[in-house]
Amino acid sequence: MDGKKRSDVKPGLEVNVILKQDQRSGKKTQGIVKDLLTNSATHPHGIKVRLQDGQVGRVCEIISPK
Repeated sequence: MDGKKRSDVKPGLEVNVILKQDQRSGKKTQGIVKDLLTNSATHPHGIKVRLQDGQVGRVCEIISPK
């Protein structure tokens, strides 16, 4: 799943995100979702989340649904 629908992304999921500073390079960062920051139902670039380590980025891939 690509993480563009808010209903697919939930706290505790393991995801790949693209951080703001990595948008040009497309470098992915792996982490566990702590908070959802996007309020709309969908977003074309991915739902913005805060990871458990505090980093903020947009979900580009959901690795393992729990």
